[in-house]
Amino acid sequence: MDWTKFIGKTLNITMLENYGVVYGNEVKSEHSAFYEIVFKTGKLVEAFEDGLLIEAKRDEITFQTFVPYSSIKCVDIY
Repeated sequence: MDWTKFIGKTLNITMLENYGVVYGNEVKSEHSAFYEIVFKTGKLVEAFEDGLLIEAKRDEITFQTFVPYSSIKCVDIY
């Protein structure tokens, strides 16, 4: 698929993985927190040989996320 046709469009990517782990301080009383990684949403900035670079804004901060093709289950394009 030629992803460059969709540069500038908003992508809602459903991830193949559906969970992750966040480790807090290495204190025995603190437990790991599990969270879902269901979607990544953002404007497509660039398409590479091995994945997509999307850009999103949260709390007035713009950030970019690289999503490898192997982690993508499906994509909605707006």
